[in-house]
Amino acid sequence: MWARMKALLLSTPGALVVADVETPSPGAEEVRVRVAACGICGSDVHGFTGSTGRRIPPLVMGHEAAGTIDAIGSAVADIAVGTRVAIDSTIFCGGCEYCQTGRENLCTRREVLGVSCGTYRRHGCFAEYAVVPRRCVYPLPEVVDFVSAALLEPLTIALQAVTLGNAGPQTRSAVVVGAGTIGLAVVAALKARGVARVAAIDMDSARLEEATRLGATAVFPGGEDAGRQAAEWGTSSIDTDGADLVIEAVGATASVQTAIAAVTRGGTVVLVGNVSPTIDLPLQAVVTRQIRLQGSCASAGCYPEAIRLVATRQVDLSSFVSRVAPLVEGPDWFDRLHRREPGLVKVVLEP
Repeated sequence: MWARMKALLLSTPGALVVADVETPSPGAEEVRVRVAACGICGSDVHGFTGSTGRRIPPLVMGHEAAGTIDAIGSAVADIAVGTRVAIDSTIFCGGCEYCQTGRENLCTRREVLGVSCGTYRRHGCFAEYAVVPRRCVYPLPEVVDFVSAALLEPLTIALQAVTLGNAGPQTRSAVVVGAGTIGLAVVAALKARGVARVAAIDMDSARLEEATRLGATAVFPGGEDAGRQAAEWGTSSIDTDGADLVIEAVGATASVQTAIAAVTRGGTVVLVGNVSPTIDLPLQAVVTRQIRLQGSCASAGCYPEAIRLVATRQVDLSSFVSRVAPLVEGPDWFDRLHRREPGLVKVVLEP
């Protein structure tokens, strides 16, 4: 008889049930992780309804995770059972041209943990156990607890975005549009990279307060005028008319248009948000003001830096964890997040 485990199963669009499913076994180059904590990502909340086409049932979702290795494959020799690890949500092959040049987020055979999109189904970490390739886990120092480790994945997304935006001490001003989990992590990442002036835009005042705690030096309520206000704040000389860098962490028409309005001529807008498959783009503004639009997908090689920043307390994302709850309460928390209950930013489930 196969061993069974508890998992939060997306059985049909919009329906989550706690179910007994088969416990996975690691292949030769894989490890099995006993999951200790897994965050509910905004993409899970949007996707479980079926609207994005990236959470096709039946599926165990969950990709912001950490735990302890409890079994290793026959070809794994460099990590031991009992090692505490963070899990990279990008499942990459390690051998293609992209992987060989440090761009594993663009891997030719890339899959994403906890995603099912028609071309593949990769069960995730809203379960007692998860199996991933050895190359996709990173040992954790003892000073990093599992709930904080579950937040490493969104921090790596943020670090990828600020890297692509060439953010650093030379960046005179940066604006973050959207102060959800990723946006807040971007604020923290910008400050860690030495950007002195960082602003955040969001409709939720509580999230703007959190952005301020993480280092934002200015905040603006979302709305039609937010882009203009942020541009005026970001203007650093008589020859600029906005912020050097804007990172968009929502992925909808209004927020992208706000980002474009906030950036200076010749500036960069990094697009991280991915809620809407298509948007209306103010093309003339992009062309005539020579704005660089840069997409940012997942992360590549960012876990060591993320672990170091959290371990040394240079970044502390724990305060925007709204609740830590047992896996069996998952359906209720998904419902509350989907209804956008006030005050909720990040919920972490413990299998």
